[in-house]
Amino acid sequence: MKAQDVMTLGVTSVQSNASVMRAVQLMLHNKISGLPVVDNKGSLVGIVTEGDFLRRGELGTQRKRPRWLEFLVGPGRLAEEYVHACGRKVDEVMTPEPYTVSVDTPVNEIVRLMEKHRIKRLPVVENDRPVGMVSRANLLTALARATPEVAAPTASDVAIWERISAECAKQPWASKINVVVKQGIVELRGAITDERERQAFIVAVENVPGVKTVHDHLVWVDGMSGMVFLSQEDELQSTAS
Repeated sequence: MKAQDVMTLGVTSVQSNASVMRAVQLMLHNKISGLPVVDNKGSLVGIVTEGDFLRRGELGTQRKRPRWLEFLVGPGRLAEEYVHACGRKVDEVMTPEPYTVSVDTPVNEIVRLMEKHRIKRLPVVENDRPVGMVSRANLLTALARATPEVAAPTASDVAIWERISAECAKQPWASKINVVVKQGIVELRGAITDERERQAFIVAVENVPGVKTVHDHLVWVDGMSGMVFLSQEDELQSTAS
């Protein structure tokens, strides 16, 4: 998938010389958490989000520091924070030169940018003009469309076993374990050296069409202490008996 497959079209934007209150009203009215900022030619020059209004003088939430720490921070940083907390125009509080994507940017690149720069949304631009917005919510919507709830198809035990074995063989984390399939019910047996492998094996099995239930009988052997830990399922059976 690409940005054009998941983005919100007809994005609402705000002029850079508009008032901060205008941006707030647009965000509240349209129930959105971020706005592209454009100049008088419609070109993207920044982005303003809910986070830009957290430290505001009107709310009494502007950043306050002890005098000695203000000295270390320096007048430049303090002046910048003052503008952000008290500025009346959008261009005084916005983030300039935001990260952007094109309509043809692959979704995996969008996710990489979001993770790397810790941002929640990316403007989609064409010829320097915003044409859409991709947010985390858009990605969740795309995920919901890509994984519809459907009835599990029937599959033979052999076919299920082969798919599980093929998937595990591709994964570098997967150690050698025994997989038993009977009437769509899968049992996992064997030893693992990292407790996190347990859930990974279960997920790998659950994703195979035709699997009805997974029984975890894997044993975790701690390499540091040599201690052996049973699965939660086996621990409960042991306690019950």
